[in-house]
Amino acid sequence: MENVIDKIKPFSLKQQKVFQWWTPSSIYKDYDNIVADGAVRSGKTMSMSLSFVMWANETFNNKSFALCGRTISSLLTNVVEPLIPMLQKRGYTVLHNQTRNKLIISNRNIHGKKVRNTFLMYSGKDEASASRIQGLTASGIFFDEVALMPTSFVRQACVRCSVSGSKKWFNCNPESPKHPFKIEYIDNVDNSKLVYHLHFTMDDNLSLSEQKKAEFRSGFKGLFYDRYILGKWAIAEGVIYPMFLEEKHVIKDPFTMEQAERLFVSCDYGIQNATTFGLYGVYRGHYHLFSSFYHSGRETGELKTDKFYVDELIKFIGFTKIEYITIDPSAASFIEELRIRKFTQHGRRVKIYPAKNAVLKGIQIVAKKLDEGMFTLDPSNVHDIKEFSLYMWDEKASDRGLDEPSKTDDHCQDRNRYAIRTDMVLHHTTVNISGRGSRGRTMTSKLWVIIRNGIIT
Repeated sequence: MENVIDKIKPFSLKQQKVFQWWTPSSIYKDYDNIVADGAVRSGKTMSMSLSFVMWANETFNNKSFALCGRTISSLLTNVVEPLIPMLQKRGYTVLHNQTRNKLIISNRNIHGKKVRNTFLMYSGKDEASASRIQGLTASGIFFDEVALMPTSFVRQACVRCSVSGSKKWFNCNPESPKHPFKIEYIDNVDNSKLVYHLHFTMDDNLSLSEQKKAEFRSGFKGLFYDRYILGKWAIAEGVIYPMFLEEKHVIKDPFTMEQAERLFVSCDYGIQNATTFGLYGVYRGHYHLFSSFYHSGRETGELKTDKFYVDELIKFIGFTKIEYITIDPSAASFIEELRIRKFTQHGRRVKIYPAKNAVLKGIQIVAKKLDEGMFTLDPSNVHDIKEFSLYMWDEKASDRGLDEPSKTDDHCQDRNRYAIRTDMVLHHTTVNISGRGSRGRTMTSKLWVIIRNGIIT
């Protein structure tokens, strides 16, 4: 794998500010916090993480620091694995204890003194995460994707940063303008914090070609374009899929079932709410909804059993040879009933997969496919067509700084995002929705990974 550092051109002015703000000659040296926000692929994560370690090892010795990510996996992929070769090139020795999620980083500081500090990794994925960082005494904390972490975790982690001279480093892409982190640290309405705020665009990453910038811009639409390309803290409001047009997306047979590379079924399940199945085909990256089933106990006043829905699903599939069924993982009783029935086709059990149901990721993928004209629907899918005009962002959730679809007129849309995102994951299809990219793991499977004697650049 090509070394990350080999691709890095001279640092941009914005990145240089990240490296200089804590130095003795800087007017910001006494600030306690730095926030880098803005567009994806703008070079903020690379410069922030490298500068964080450089600051830590120039300022402290034999101290503990925290590296925080949405998950340990995302922290490794987005921060740790790209960071290690950059440190290596600058003469640092890195010991990575993968079992304990810990880095021990040592080097000689500008005075020639050997220093050694410990960097502990934490996930901030939910409200329970705050308890995992309690007890830590940190000399500094780095947050990656801080806007995706619960406020309780961020505040608890900041409290742990109690050593004299400690600093907090925050890195994120924008979310809602009413997000608690933006209000507390960027808006800083009561001026209670000394915050050095740097806003990044893709032009601040000198390693990106114009072709790559255009490629990343094409990966986002609507709300996500405003946030991840323009770098705005934009509010989620209005229709979720404004790019949907009946004349463009409601068509008969862009390809036939016989031409499809695979056929599969996606299900969204409800008791009073609607239960809906959809039969999807894929051909050269184009997803088409051929047909669907829809029943709402709330609308009809008739509540149905799991057995009824399984019977309807088996009838719906009929003799159509499908590859698998994907179902919302929360529909436990329905999934169990389907498994008890041991549904088979041509002598083989039909595979059942829990749907990939992260809402925003699914919405981003569907939006991109719609914009490209690569997700279409047969005219018979009347409930889907109706929902496209009714599928809205929840205004009350937006007022709380959250991005959530309104929980009405969403059942077909839930089924659609389950279908496309799950199929793309199962078949290892990539799409640029996160802006972070998936980097191959560079660590070995050994307990300790040692990197030393790099060349100072």
